[in-house]
Amino acid sequence: MSLRAKATLTGACLFTALTVYAVHFQQKQERETQYQGVLKDDVRRTEKMRQRQEDFEESKRKRALYESVEKVDKTTSGA
Repeated sequence: MSLRAKATLTGACLFTALTVYAVHFQQKQERETQYQGVLKDDVRRTEKMRQRQEDFEESKRKRALYESVEKVDKTTSGA
């Protein structure tokens, strides 16, 4: 086998190894990026639930205040 053939084979093997490594590295980074998205979604969902609970508590407080000021018929309040 000539020196030129050995150099070509070695170069091809190195190129292949580097390509495989680069693809695995890129996949690892993409998985990490996707996981960060899941964590951000969890934070947003938690914040949204907290805001809804605050809105519900505010609504209950306003209703109690309204009912203390005005006479409310309990039989028609659900309609």
